[in-house]
Amino acid sequence: MAIVTKENLGLLHEKLTVKLEKTDYLPSFEKALKEYSKKANIPGFRKGMVPAGLIKKMYGPSLFTDEVLRSVDRELISYLQESKVDIFAQPLPLETDLHQLDVNNPIDYSFHFEIGMKPEFNLPDLGTAKVTRYEVTVTDEMINGEVTRLQNRYGNMKDEETVGTEENVLNLSFQEANANGDIVEGAPKKDNSILVSYFAPAFRPKWIGKKAGDAVTAQLKDAFEEKEREWIISDLGLKEDPAAADKYFNIELTKVGLLEKKELNEAFFEQLYPGKEIKTEEDFRNKLKEEIAAYWAGQANSQIQDQVYHVLVDHTQMEFPQGFLKKWLQSQTEEPKTEEEIEAEFPKFLSQLKWTLISDKIIQENGIQVAPDEIRDFAKQQLASYMGGNMSDDQPWVADYIERMMKDKKYVEDSYNRLQTQKVFEWAAAQTNPAGKAISAEEFTKMVSEHHH
Repeated sequence: MAIVTKENLGLLHEKLTVKLEKTDYLPSFEKALKEYSKKANIPGFRKGMVPAGLIKKMYGPSLFTDEVLRSVDRELISYLQESKVDIFAQPLPLETDLHQLDVNNPIDYSFHFEIGMKPEFNLPDLGTAKVTRYEVTVTDEMINGEVTRLQNRYGNMKDEETVGTEENVLNLSFQEANANGDIVEGAPKKDNSILVSYFAPAFRPKWIGKKAGDAVTAQLKDAFEEKEREWIISDLGLKEDPAAADKYFNIELTKVGLLEKKELNEAFFEQLYPGKEIKTEEDFRNKLKEEIAAYWAGQANSQIQDQVYHVLVDHTQMEFPQGFLKKWLQSQTEEPKTEEEIEAEFPKFLSQLKWTLISDKIIQENGIQVAPDEIRDFAKQQLASYMGGNMSDDQPWVADYIERMMKDKKYVEDSYNRLQTQKVFEWAAAQTNPAGKAISAEEFTKMVSEHHH
């Protein structure tokens, strides 16, 4: 009769020894041998008439090994289930030498394994956690900027003979040159469309009065201020060149345009918000204020979830079988990693593992699941986003797309995990009592950027 014994190796780290008597595996091996002899096709013998000795000689060693290991797995799984031991990953084989197995000399065997056990822990009280709900103030400047953006987006571009205002759109061709404007041999042309106002204030007058075919030679550091210069340098493919700002370029004007902004009238409001009964500019601005406020409220919710994540991870006390986990990490790579590599990766791995255990606990204790219809709705939302919102749910091809995605096992699994994780954060955030704090959009953006950095 098989016996499983355990020996402590450290914190949440144990060694299991499975002791097999030959009576635990020999009957099943002999049965497997007989079954194989009935099915074996060996030249010179009729099916089912192959001598048992020949079958044992040819296939006995592999069948013997399979049955012994199958018996070990059975006993190990049975022990873990009966003991209700919650372990990480799978037991790691330890000191196991398969060369000890001899089909011609069945004996008692011992196999050794290491296991790492999951820790028991309690979550912190989210109701008393210090959490802040940042309330971004929607300003007239923000509303004006959105009004202008929409007017420009839906406006009409008309051609102009010459540059007459900072609002002119310039179609330009950049080509590297020397200070005299002579083109560097082999220098490629890079086309771009830029408002005159995109240039540095002191440089803008150089374009006034210019027409298609005219050119200006300048260093990038003179033509653009820092923020715009970085974008231009990147667009010219010079991001990795530390001397890019000092380079001269021949900037040729190929076309002059002027964007006629969309007029703020009822027809434009209906185009943007069909059926919403927005008839006046005041109604329009109120609607934009509502949308801007909703956007920043969504950002604030995400920030609360970020705070909750840190509360849970930083204030949940948890211990790990670090010796086992490091060995397990070592076993997961085809090319063995050095101890230094494992040590370097381990803190990040441990942090991710901690969050996995925390989220699993929340899911199990609160029955957080995702229904198939929720995945369908998620797929529909993604499709609508891809289509820019211009999509009707009752179109047959939409239903076909959704059903096709629901048959994609990887998509369904990824979507399930994503939605379930979102529900975990929503549940956790709902347990908090955040204190409100007014903040400007610039301050909020800077705070989030610095935190992510």
